[in-house]
Amino acid sequence: MRQPPSSAGRLVILDRDGVINHDSDTYVKSVGEWTPIPGSIDAITRLSRSGYRVAVATNQSGLARSLFTHAELNAIHRQLHALLATQGGKIELIAFCPHGPDAGCRCRKPGPGLLEEIAGRFGCCLESVPFIGDSISDVRAARAAGASPWLVRTGKGERTLAGSRGRELADVPIFADLGAAAHALLTDQGYL
Repeated sequence: MRQPPSSAGRLVILDRDGVINHDSDTYVKSVGEWTPIPGSIDAITRLSRSGYRVAVATNQSGLARSLFTHAELNAIHRQLHALLATQGGKIELIAFCPHGPDAGCRCRKPGPGLLEEIAGRFGCCLESVPFIGDSISDVRAARAAGASPWLVRTGKGERTLAGSRGRELADVPIFADLGAAAHALLTDQGYL
């Protein structure tokens, strides 16, 4: 098994809804509807304080559907940053796709555009960079961008596992939640 490089300066990319915060089939539209999954803020803090650069890649088609505004999305992200700051953690970049599913854009997952944007902004290659998500579109986006897909059981994770075709998730590390995935990264377990 290949030895992972030091965590100092390493990049990890996270999906937002279902990984960091509770997801909703009716969309997370305001700060009042945004609730972190227990342990997720601590997990991000542990990663960033251990030298990982943390970024987020998230589809936000609620913008295209006029369910919330850019101002409301920014308020949610300010809340996330504020919670992390109280513990000494941080997310360095949040990349989001504002388009609907029929827009045909490259940035909407499962397309690789958001991950490629993050790689460009950080000036790095995505090979062996974990992208931790809860859906098959996260897995496909990671593969399309050359990153390593990791899956959590929170959010849509259990549905993703139940509906998978076996082969597509055969080599994907699966974790109970973001806290367990962060623990694996920080102890070099589950490293591809």
